[in-house]
Amino acid sequence: MVKEEKNSSIYDASSIKILGGIEAVRKRPAMYIGSTGKAGLHHLIYEVVDNSIDEALAGYCDCIDVIITKDNCVKVIDNGRGIPIDKHPQTKRPAAEVVLTTLHAGGKFGDSAYKVSGGLHGVGVSCVNALSEWMEAEITVDGKTYNQHFDRGEPQKEKLTAAGAKAKTGTCIYFKPDPEIFTELVFECKVIAHRLRELAYLNKGVKIVFTDERESDKEKRIETYQFEGGIVEYVDHLNEKKERLYKPPIYFSGEKDNVSVEVAMQHCKDYYDENTFSFVNCIKTKEGGTHEVGFKSALTKTINNYARKNNLSKEEEALSGDDIREGLTAVLNVKVPEPQFEGQTKTKLGNGEVKGIVDSIVTDNMNAYLDRNPAAAKAIIERALMAYRVRAAARKAQELERKKSALDTALLPGKLADCSESNAEKCELFLVEGDSAGGSAKQGRDRRFQAILPLRGKILNVEKARIDKILTSNEIRTMITVIGPGVIQGLSGEGNKDDVADEEFFKNLNYHKIVIMTDADVDGAHIRTLLLTFFFRYARRLVETGKLYIAQSPLYLIKKGKAQEYVYSDKELEKVLKKMGRDGTHIQRYKGLGEMNPEQLWETTMNPESRTLLRVTLDDAENADEIFQILMGSEVEPRRQFIQDNAKYVTRLDV
Repeated sequence: MVKEEKNSSIYDASSIKILGGIEAVRKRPAMYIGSTGKAGLHHLIYEVVDNSIDEALAGYCDCIDVIITKDNCVKVIDNGRGIPIDKHPQTKRPAAEVVLTTLHAGGKFGDSAYKVSGGLHGVGVSCVNALSEWMEAEITVDGKTYNQHFDRGEPQKEKLTAAGAKAKTGTCIYFKPDPEIFTELVFECKVIAHRLRELAYLNKGVKIVFTDERESDKEKRIETYQFEGGIVEYVDHLNEKKERLYKPPIYFSGEKDNVSVEVAMQHCKDYYDENTFSFVNCIKTKEGGTHEVGFKSALTKTINNYARKNNLSKEEEALSGDDIREGLTAVLNVKVPEPQFEGQTKTKLGNGEVKGIVDSIVTDNMNAYLDRNPAAAKAIIERALMAYRVRAAARKAQELERKKSALDTALLPGKLADCSESNAEKCELFLVEGDSAGGSAKQGRDRRFQAILPLRGKILNVEKARIDKILTSNEIRTMITVIGPGVIQGLSGEGNKDDVADEEFFKNLNYHKIVIMTDADVDGAHIRTLLLTFFFRYARRLVETGKLYIAQSPLYLIKKGKAQEYVYSDKELEKVLKKMGRDGTHIQRYKGLGEMNPEQLWETTMNPESRTLLRVTLDDAENADEIFQILMGSEVEPRRQFIQDNAKYVTRLDV
């Protein structure tokens, strides 16, 4: 017998590759900045700006300039102390060069240079250097300005060179993202502006000037952010288009064991979502952490205690965190000397001791506020009690739905065309507009793994409705039952979103891919927006876990002789017509999915081998919340203003 050789390659010591710091970052950039797409591209700016903010936190910087140049490069200038330029005792190289080229090097590991810092890991600016085609550093210290140039992280001069004298101190980092690394190279002005405005709110009095030189040849876009009111102004800004339950926002701060806590919060009327934005050392903790847990538990405890002590609630009416935080906008700003973040991109705080500190500070200050402001306290509790009673009724209604089969023909008469696959991870559910399109989709689908749920007309606008009314809407109840009753959030009480693991959440899903498929006209866009509003407000976990998609159906079918081509945009149409020629070309415009026969719908929109799906993501919850409030809320004036402001960007109007 001859032994089969499974692999001819040799695996020995020579197979082990050792990557240096810069080389490691360029080889695996997503490990350090999250992705090489748009999010990672913008993260470069945030890493450099965070260093300037650290100087502001230390009390040495009060002005930061961020400039996007005409050629899409970035300059970040601050008036801090400037990176040290004297020789580093271990490397015998200038300290600035060490900071800019060496991972885990910086002034944030000891306790002398920075009391608190967002750039804890010391890989920020060196990563930016490694992932830039070039970078230039200009450092002003001791009355002199020093310069050094880097190409893809490598210094191009032996040492920093002095280039004259300036009176002020500070640092300027100028860089161009490397096209060899990034799939996206164009910075989005509104994304950067949002983050800079946020930082200005979190740091009272610090002036941040944002300049976009790409706006036009004649005029730059210059915006200045400076807020003496800090996070109180932030909450006012977030709630400016909403009716408030009380004014001004609740504000308090405190410090314990070198951890400082600052809170601003306010409830709104006729608004049912909760928005808590938490920060640690000015870094947004999108996934929360121990500081958020401490804040929420303290808030729940103090409100319940006050309600019982003042006979404002019955003994059996124990308000959950979801009840108390319904309609709440809160900003939690925490400074921690030694934060323990999960991952380099710092989205969740892990320090166990911070929970108790935040809990203690919030409890003491909330008790004091409630005692001093009985009218506001009563309004908060009455609103929470209403939420409690509505949520209790909704829970009972949902429990009845849970007892029924998702495929109960009495519940879904002829609507759902299910698939035969039993593994939910392989199953797709198409939410289709109307019975006509639903018929084509049912005939054109792959019955093994694709299910079709036609929706009749426009679903309820959940932005204007409470959860009990939402659960009495036939179309929404049908969707919830088909997707899985556990998909809707806000019914199970405290910690519904954060405490349920993804595995447990996925277990309750009947399909792991939910696809919105509507017509390419005004009504289709409206239905799609209504569905997105529902998923954002009440099934956000589907969005956060990447389970929600939008189908891309063709706008045109171009025929010339025997040749034909499907076109998905007006821009693509012009290219196809230029290629085919206009003479003798027939153009068919699809306004509805029902206009396509089953074979065409499968070929263009449903076939996994040839279709295009847009995954719905949630990069900025705050901005998304504002947009849904404007477009779908009860206030008409903000919507009219939004339409007027954006009318100039409309390229195709379907009337």
